[in-house]
Amino acid sequence: MIFASVHFVLSHLPNFNSISGVSLAAAVMSLSYSTIAWGASVKKGLQPDVDYTFRATTSSGKVFNFMNALGDVAFAYAGHNVVLEIQATIPSTPEKPSKIPMWKGVVVAYIVVAICYFPVAFVCYYIFGNNVDDNILMSLEKPTWLIVMANAFVVVHVIGSYQIFAMPVFDMLETFLVKQMMFDPSFKLRFITRTTYVALTMFIGICIPFFGGLLGFFGGFAFAPTTYYLPCIMWLILKKPKKFGLSWSLNWFCIVVGVILTIVAPIGGLRTIIMSASDYKFFS
Repeated sequence: MIFASVHFVLSHLPNFNSISGVSLAAAVMSLSYSTIAWGASVKKGLQPDVDYTFRATTSSGKVFNFMNALGDVAFAYAGHNVVLEIQATIPSTPEKPSKIPMWKGVVVAYIVVAICYFPVAFVCYYIFGNNVDDNILMSLEKPTWLIVMANAFVVVHVIGSYQIFAMPVFDMLETFLVKQMMFDPSFKLRFITRTTYVALTMFIGICIPFFGGLLGFFGGFAFAPTTYYLPCIMWLILKKPKKFGLSWSLNWFCIVVGVILTIVAPIGGLRTIIMSASDYKFFS
């Protein structure tokens, strides 16, 4: 509720330009808490009871956990439709097409993501094995002041991420209400729409606080299509590359992998949520 209360204010900022500072802070915080996570893990040292075997003891459990893990990876490295809006605002001419700076930006973005996530994944798994928590900061425990600071960084990062994800949704909802439902565009409409959305997401977040399962579910259900195969399908339709050529083959490989992710990751994520909810009491 404390987290949502911040968004009851920030969500009324009008557009992406107005949240650029929040977005920058979120990016810096992401790099900061990731560095704290793997750095503190190295300082803590290899745990005496570290175990690298699967958490699940049954074959079905191992398969479902693997499916959920695929969804986690898909979520972590997924793109976002806001990229299209960013490119649309970049000046583009035949001599200087917008795709050139856009490609550079995407490459840099994924390099930063890799710098954040790869050390955390490899180092923390090496240190804690299969006992590592979904939130690595929960596994560290000490020093308390550093964990508190890292959690504060996480909060700032997630605040910025929420706004980036929510802004296109706000635009879609308001466009629908104005053009299809014939509401008058006004501050009142924006206030009610955005406040209702934040309240709804807050309620869902409180009811379903299963971080790992939700990542896997939405990684496959929501992000795999828009990141891993729909762009490839559009590329094949528009560019019509030579069949069985390098470009054609790579795009079809991404399509196949993306479709598989879309099918199996939500299954694994949903199963993880169900297993986590078996001993969970709402609002307890």
